[in-house]
Amino acid sequence: MKPAEYYQRDRRLHPPALTPDYKTSVARSPRYSLISLQQSVSEVTGPVFGHNDIDPIDNDLIKNYATAGDPIGERIIVHGRVLDEDGRPVPGTLVEVWQANAGGRYRHKKDTYLAPIDPNFGGCGRTITDEHGYYYFRTVKPGAYPWRNWVNSWRPAHIHVSVFGRAFSQRLITQLYFEGDPLIPHCPIVQTIPDPAAIEQLIAKLDLNATVPLDSVAYRFDIVLRGRRSTLFENRLEGN
Repeated sequence: MKPAEYYQRDRRLHPPALTPDYKTSVARSPRYSLISLQQSVSEVTGPVFGHNDIDPIDNDLIKNYATAGDPIGERIIVHGRVLDEDGRPVPGTLVEVWQANAGGRYRHKKDTYLAPIDPNFGGCGRTITDEHGYYYFRTVKPGAYPWRNWVNSWRPAHIHVSVFGRAFSQRLITQLYFEGDPLIPHCPIVQTIPDPAAIEQLIAKLDLNATVPLDSVAYRFDIVLRGRRSTLFENRLEGN
């Protein structure tokens, strides 16, 4: 039986591609009408991720890159569930994260911010949701960093999140922010989102019940894949 195509994006629900306050959108936004392409069999059926490729400490960013001690920074836990529109868990799903270190610098050769590279922090992790759709990461809280949008633009502390479905066209990418960060309402990228409720769904909430005393502060971030409560994703916004 031929596999069915996945739902196409409804681009009317995206933030506008051209948002001049977010300066790089001026150069990156399309100048011509977009072309809709029919999905191929390869996009619907694969690639398939091998769950055996997950290492036991891949979800522990404090340990998975360290060689001579722990990384510098506030130790935190980010955890939650991946859910469908009816609140049912989505088990066996690959969740990946990447982030800056506590000083606000990425381990990337093109990141030239003056904050130092942490030799014990790689900034990447991944895990598989369990039978309850639950995922868990331990890391350090990323720092804010400046970027050349306007003279004094700063990105709030954030972690990039990828959820990999059952085919390439189902990969979803977003960012999570942290409750109480005063930079969130000043970020030109965040402010491209016209719906304040959608912005709230991108903010991980302090979770003292999951905090490890004298060790790590916890933040809860549930990811809802569809429906009116769905998490806002950069590359697929149906249901928002």
